[in-house]
Amino acid sequence: MRLVDAVYARIVELANQADQSFYKVARDGCIPYSTIATMRRSHTVKLSTLYGICEGLNTTLRDFFDSPLFAKENITD
Repeated sequence: MRLVDAVYARIVELANQADQSFYKVARDGCIPYSTIATMRRSHTVKLSTLYGICEGLNTTLRDFFDSPLFAKENITD
């Protein structure tokens, strides 16, 4: 899976666990909703965007990436 797809899947996973919509995550993280909504069509994700997403999810970057989704063997790019 592409790294950006793993990031998107992790956002979905954490948002579902917190019972939050993408809109709320974006609002609480001070990033445009469209950034999350169009992420799957993107090829990259900025670190500043990830930081905002983590703020919106009330988690840390360390906890965000602490997932099997980001295991070396799962990432193709």
